Amino acid sequence: MTDRADTAARILALIEPFNKKGVEVVETTRFAQDLEWDSLTVLDFVANIEDEYDILITMNQQAEIETVGQLVDAVIALKAA
Repeated sequence: MTDRADTAARILALIEPFNKKGVEVVETTRFAQDLEWDSLTVLDFVANIEDEYDILITMNQQAEIETVGQLVDAVIALKAA
């Protein structure tokens, strides 16, 4: 499994407890529109991602991340930094 595929799989697993509507989650799934997450859910989820990968996602970065695929790319970039 590639690093990107591994990262995507781990992120999908972290999304699962927050996926209250049982939406099928793919790379193009949008957090606000498709998963219907409110700001508190986003904060909890981002905290889980930061803990899992030992990274810090700034508020500016969070504002730019709309899809699962964008989050995967951002996590990979932050891990490499």
